[in-house]
Amino acid sequence: MAKRDYYEVLGISRDSNEDDIKKAYRRLAKEYHPDVSKDPTAEEKFKELSEAYEILIDPQKKATYDRYGHEGAKSTFSEGGFKWSDFTHYSDIQDIFGRDFFGRDIFDVLGGMAGGQTRGGPGRGNDLRYDHYINLEDAQKGVKTEISIPRSEACGECKGSGAKPGTTSKPCQACRGSGQEHRERSTPFGRFITVATCGKCRGEGMVIENPCKICGGTGRTRATRKISVKIPAGVDTDSRMRVQGEGDAGAKGGPSGDLYIVIHVNPHKVFKREGDDIYMETSIKFSQAALGDEIEVPTLKGKAILKIPPGTQSGTIFKLKGEGIRSLETGDLGDERIKVQVETPKSLTKRQKEILTEYASTEGKPEGVGGFIGKVVGDVKEKFK
Repeated sequence: MAKRDYYEVLGISRDSNEDDIKKAYRRLAKEYHPDVSKDPTAEEKFKELSEAYEILIDPQKKATYDRYGHEGAKSTFSEGGFKWSDFTHYSDIQDIFGRDFFGRDIFDVLGGMAGGQTRGGPGRGNDLRYDHYINLEDAQKGVKTEISIPRSEACGECKGSGAKPGTTSKPCQACRGSGQEHRERSTPFGRFITVATCGKCRGEGMVIENPCKICGGTGRTRATRKISVKIPAGVDTDSRMRVQGEGDAGAKGGPSGDLYIVIHVNPHKVFKREGDDIYMETSIKFSQAALGDEIEVPTLKGKAILKIPPGTQSGTIFKLKGEGIRSLETGDLGDERIKVQVETPKSLTKRQKEILTEYASTEGKPEGVGGFIGKVVGDVKEKFK
């Protein structure tokens, strides 16, 4: 079944701002949360809402979706489509329902649907963003490059456990490994039980008595890694590439996040890009425009010969087929379009003036302007006598 438009899912227009998106999600999330709604499709609808929110609340993801639709959003999610492990705005849900939601932490409520991380278990690492700048020539042909990424990695000493080699973490005695503290109090209205995150193990359920000296018990260290990437032909500014598993390391052996490379194409000193076509301007002499000629023009691959037919007018645009940018979608090459401007000489030699005066005397009067042009030609003759 085809996916619904994300704006339709949230019931908002395409020009909605961040506040509009948040308000729409807040309203619908309260209506369709599985622990609140009696609708048998609530869980499915809540997940659909969250998928739309994940894309539209992020300016970069939203821009990609606006340009490429669902196909562009695919790179944001895991293989096979959106999963709860792809959702990065749990804090927004927490703001909606509160930390203590019907006696459970909001992450526990979502955890059952997501089939994801449980408290104290492995967690997915953060996604990373890297802005990469290339020139227009590289955008046309594609390029292989090597980039350096600062990121967290599993500690080589403790293998990501956080505990000193030879030791292990132990269940927290304060919460008996549950990661939660239950507080009971009596009031005139009855007995109330509050469930809160354990303060000693911080909800992990396990404590490390002998932390690793290298990572300090976190299980992760910082490092800068060189990664080889192939940027395809046809990319443009704000194109995004997803490199799976090259983000921050996950917690406690969890999967690494992904690396998103955001492309920026530097302005070119000669060409201006519009879609898959490139544009430039060049000047030709009056004699070349009148008599015709062949001139050398630049392309992104080198030089090319452009034929100027006799009688070319200033402002004429010529096309060099296949000298533009390769389309990311179809693989077809765009064109190079060259606008020629005819130069009017600012100074003439005596002989050039004689030739032009003689030429002017042979020209007939242009239709529709009559004596005005004739007067101008006469003035030219008089001036250059």
